[in-house]
Amino acid sequence: MSSTATTTPAQPGPPRAQGALDRYFSITARGSSVRQEVRGGLATFFTMAYIVVLNPLIIGTAADADGRVLGVPAVAAATALVAGVLTIVMGVVGRYPFALAAGLGLNAFVAFGIASQMSWADAMGLVVLEGLIITVLVLTGFRTAVFRAIPAQLKTAISVGIGLFIALIGFVDAGFVRTPAGAAVPLELGVGGQLRGWPTVVFVVGLLVTALLVARRTRGAILVGILATTALALVVEAVVGVGPAFAGPDAEPNPVGWRLVVPTLPTELLSAPDLSLLGQVSLFGAFSRVAVISAVLLVFTLMLADFFDTMGTVVGVGAEAGLLDERRELPGVQRVLLVDSLAAAAGGLANTSSNTTYIESAAGVGEGARTGLASVVTGVLFLGAMFFTPLVQVVPFEAATPALVIVGFLMVTQVRSIDFTDYGLAIPAFLTIVVMPFTYSISNGIGAGFVSYVLIQAVTGRARAVHPLLWVVAALFLVYFAIAPVRALFGVG
Repeated sequence: MSSTATTTPAQPGPPRAQGALDRYFSITARGSSVRQEVRGGLATFFTMAYIVVLNPLIIGTAADADGRVLGVPAVAAATALVAGVLTIVMGVVGRYPFALAAGLGLNAFVAFGIASQMSWADAMGLVVLEGLIITVLVLTGFRTAVFRAIPAQLKTAISVGIGLFIALIGFVDAGFVRTPAGAAVPLELGVGGQLRGWPTVVFVVGLLVTALLVARRTRGAILVGILATTALALVVEAVVGVGPAFAGPDAEPNPVGWRLVVPTLPTELLSAPDLSLLGQVSLFGAFSRVAVISAVLLVFTLMLADFFDTMGTVVGVGAEAGLLDERRELPGVQRVLLVDSLAAAAGGLANTSSNTTYIESAAGVGEGARTGLASVVTGVLFLGAMFFTPLVQVVPFEAATPALVIVGFLMVTQVRSIDFTDYGLAIPAFLTIVVMPFTYSISNGIGAGFVSYVLIQAVTGRARAVHPLLWVVAALFLVYFAIAPVRALFGVG
């Protein structure tokens, strides 16, 4: 054929037929595919599967005021069950790629700040009450209204702050960044300012491999990075025999050991789940164990942290997935917030602490997850983890955390859309971004941003630009930040 010959342009074919699954989850509409959703669901699970091991070490080993310990096996099974069921519900009802599990930080507060004053049944009763109150706030539209009242640039700042936060979580959980004992700085590189130990090598190699795969736009980059790093960890442990960082209360700590689990192939794959903790709560028992005002303040602290942690996660992960509309809002967010609120109560009923939406969901989004189908995949894997707990313990922190660092980078890139020439918005945005990782709390960052935004707008004569709900929220955050003197004012411990 002559090089000058023309060809007739190919006519577009008929639209690809969509099945019921595709239509229900809007898979094609959101530019995704079933394979992409499955890959994303797998990535999210492997990134947050550590909670099945870590939550029992916090909730299952702490004694309540009566000296009762819940036990690691029972808490592990309940943790996997609630995470699995609620993540599936989020996928089917919320239809977004958000996974839920027992909230870190909240579980420590429940274990050491609440259960130490009362029985476990009483403490978990307060968690149930907190979840029910937030559910009412969702059903009345208050939680959604607050979500919509936030200025778009503050929502972007929340996303950026979460990006820095989860990157810091990745570095800290891997032991790449640590809190030094008796040093003049709050954080340092590795052990004594130096990178030491084979687990650190595994983390660094995993980070570089994952970064390379992401830079090359490799499909499944994050999931491949987790699996490849886990394989490397298994080889290192088999050859070198590193051992755990903390072998027990009577053993000397090993600073160059594995941080949470030792990556070894289990001798047995199956274990029968112990679900004896389900429903063992006393809804109002706490009010007879401590002063009423003390119980109310404990519920308030739980509620505010839970309320805004989820809001920040939804904004951050939703923005990274490109799911927010032009007003930086998530369509159908009411469904997501409702499921999350019920998850808080469900966590209390199962004695696993309040369950909340996980920022590690961003790992699945980084793999292309855009719909609730990814959450269904993650949830099914959590349900399987009830029976395959030994297999879940194969993946160490050092293999999963490189994904968090890379996803953190992807989320931080949104900072380019913040207008730093408008100081009335830029300073609150900056405080939101930096307070979040520096205080290790999403809620603290959001609170700092809200309070400073309202204050600056009021002082500069732009008070009318502040949505009335933000005045209410800023006032609540002032109480939240001043909770210690408030408790002292009322004479409660």
